[in-house]
Amino acid sequence: MVRFAGECIFFTRQLEKIFENEYYKNQLIRSSGSAYLNFGEAQGTISDKVFIFKVSLAVKELKESGNSLKILDYTKEGDAEKRKSLLIELEELIAISSKMINNKK
Repeated sequence: MVRFAGECIFFTRQLEKIFENEYYKNQLIRSSGSAYLNFGEAQGTISDKVFIFKVSLAVKELKESGNSLKILDYTKEGDAEKRKSLLIELEELIAISSKMINNKK
């Protein structure tokens, strides 16, 4: 997840500096970083219940990142290959995190 958050930062640095891009850029940076931070907190939990809660928050933030990326994809902002790569990685991270939640239930 740290790689995903970092790659989102690199991607947003290439966006044209217009209001719309700035809005989704900021949202993408916040949500992708928050996903990693919540996942990091989950790794230090002492109960399955708290682990599930923290990883669920990470999944929520990943989905929010996906929404911003999909809007930027629809408006064709930034490098097309990088956008697609981030969207694929995002789906993989959501699947892995969801599996982790299911395994703890």
